[in-house]
Amino acid sequence: MGDFTVGDEDFLLDGRPVRLLSGALHYFRVHESQWGHRLAMLRAMGLNCVETYVPWNLHEPRPEGYEDVAALGRFLDAADAAGLWAIVRPGPYICAEWENGGLPHWLTGPLGRRARTGDPEYLAHVERWFGVLLPQVAERQIDRGGPVLMVQVENEYGSYGTDRGYLEHLAGLLRDRGITVPLFTSDGPEDHMLTGGSLPGVLATANFGSGAREGFEVLRRHQPSGPLMCMEFWCGWFDHWGAEHVVRDAEDAAATLREILECGASVNLYMAHGGTNFAGWSGANRAGELHVGALEPTATSYDYDAPIDEAGRPTEKFWRFREVLAAYQDDRTLPELPPPPAELTGSHAVRTDGWASLPDVLDVLGGAECEGPVPATFEEVGVDRGLVRYRVDVPAPRQPYALGVLGLRDVATVYVDGVRAGVLDTEDAALPEPVPGGAAVELWVESLGRVNYGPRGGEPKGITGGVLHERQYLHGVRARGLRLDAFSAPGVAKVPFAVAGSAGSKGAAGAAGSAGAVGLHRGAVDLPSAGASFAWLRLPGWGRGFVWVNGFCVGRYWGVGPQRGLYVPGAVLRAGGNEVWVLELAGAEGAGPVTLGA
Repeated sequence: MGDFTVGDEDFLLDGRPVRLLSGALHYFRVHESQWGHRLAMLRAMGLNCVETYVPWNLHEPRPEGYEDVAALGRFLDAADAAGLWAIVRPGPYICAEWENGGLPHWLTGPLGRRARTGDPEYLAHVERWFGVLLPQVAERQIDRGGPVLMVQVENEYGSYGTDRGYLEHLAGLLRDRGITVPLFTSDGPEDHMLTGGSLPGVLATANFGSGAREGFEVLRRHQPSGPLMCMEFWCGWFDHWGAEHVVRDAEDAAATLREILECGASVNLYMAHGGTNFAGWSGANRAGELHVGALEPTATSYDYDAPIDEAGRPTEKFWRFREVLAAYQDDRTLPELPPPPAELTGSHAVRTDGWASLPDVLDVLGGAECEGPVPATFEEVGVDRGLVRYRVDVPAPRQPYALGVLGLRDVATVYVDGVRAGVLDTEDAALPEPVPGGAAVELWVESLGRVNYGPRGGEPKGITGGVLHERQYLHGVRARGLRLDAFSAPGVAKVPFAVAGSAGSKGAAGAAGSAGAVGLHRGAVDLPSAGASFAWLRLPGWGRGFVWVNGFCVGRYWGVGPQRGLYVPGAVLRAGGNEVWVLELAGAEGAGPVTLGA
């Protein structure tokens, strides 16, 4: 056991000054079988601490329907076994380029802007959730023999609001639930952010990617004493679909790390190892200074141009950081690197043996259809990640008029009398051709990720306004959801697959069941052994959708890039036969064979 405290100038461990050299590694973005390797890589880089967020929505996808909350405790135990201290950032909001910033869709749907405030209904949910989560943090604090040194109050609240009473309530709640180690806040080094996000008596830390001396000067104006810490040193950045891959020069990043340490500060590398947004958990941003512009969905890869890449391998940035951090080791030596991850060799083609249309998949795996005078949102039909089919009939007799959607989030493929009529991908959009009276209209709407940062956080998905024919709302819209987590082995086994590539009606891409056609493709691939640590799954020429390997969802693919392959953890693979499902939602002609390998 130990006594970790915040001194006038330094962090103190049993009364002795200690500098925290931490790295962010999110347990939920790394397959559990690889935690040990990644934590050993942090130690080899020269770090003595690991930091992680906790995504509420991952662990409580439905109200009081908890799923593997104990994963956090297992990760903290793994950190302890690796010789690392730990910093925990439990939220309830985490940002993290994660779906809805970690807040459950079933919470923000009805509450809207009342989330992240002192609203009693919101706080009641937080108190219940923290009552489930925090015991495993409390029992692993350093004063009880565990690795946890500090716990964060909310997350970058100064970038969002000014409800100090809310932050004070959270700080008190953490104490009431057994957190005895120091609490902290973290915000950008700007006056309005530190004013909105910090609390008297709670250590304030700063987040930035450059300008360390200037950032700490601003922090010192708000906090004259106490240890300095950059809680998020942004040594890389994340990618958006359809944008260029983001990189940061290794020497430049190392120079900023050196500057932080020369200021006498502690540091947390964000990210030390980014990992992967499996199962469609990527968030999204809104463009523009006020974060109210076009949607910018985050890619599946969370490589982050980090010093340890998505596959767990050291990059040039790793070696430059290791050189800087070596000077701050107690004995000036660093551990050796663990054995490198083994990549699956060769390129193994996935043999497609079945295809099912989206309506057939929805009939088996979808939820109940609901009808109302206005379209139900994703939140109202219980869909977090996935899509919703909306159906509405245009009354007759009437002339053909433009058919449009108000408040669309995020993309809709529209069919009129069973024929694809267009794709709508802006919030207020209309089909290019008029729609006649008496037509049956279907709109298959996909969420590309809920906003995780800024004033549009928590916004609903689906058709949030209405369906218009000319200027008239069409009422009586029917909605049926298809959740990603409905794709399990028992569920998919009930889907009526036809032989892939069989003749059929023309759809989004060639004959029904051909490569790239809209629908669920089932395939298989034989692998020589199960010894690989990872593989890449590639879908050249395909449109947009999701992939599962042996029932494990490796995430969203999208032909717009910049990501060209999906990371598959080795623990998911097996020697011999492996089953692959591809849910294609956009459709693409000329799609190539799906492959698994190097």
